[in-house]
Amino acid sequence: MRASILLAATLSLAAGAAAAQSLADNPPKATVICLDVAGKSLPATCKLSGGRLDAREDICLCPIGGDRVTIPVCAKGVRAPGESLAYEKARRAAVSHGSLVGATFNGQAMCLAPRNALNP
Repeated sequence: MRASILLAATLSLAAGAAAAQSLADNPPKATVICLDVAGKSLPATCKLSGGRLDAREDICLCPIGGDRVTIPVCAKGVRAPGESLAYEKARRAAVSHGSLVGATFNGQAMCLAPRNALNP
């Protein structure tokens, strides 16, 4: 009985670690957004690490609903597509297994601006 409880706890911790960002990714290469059924972005609540220079996120939740979707952070010099009805529809259609990594809109990568304004 104790062995099965220990195994369940170990698997639970491993699943949580898999959902967290890599410790090597600072600044992070991906983040989480919340999307409603139409593709509109809803606010996500993310727990950040302690330092102001460390932009990694431990976990992101969608407190007011929507689907939790992984989206790449825009590379330096790349701007995120502007919000529009066409972009929302394309973004919703492009979600694959909870991710927008590799998705494009009008030839531009679907990405999100970095959270840390110190690294434009």
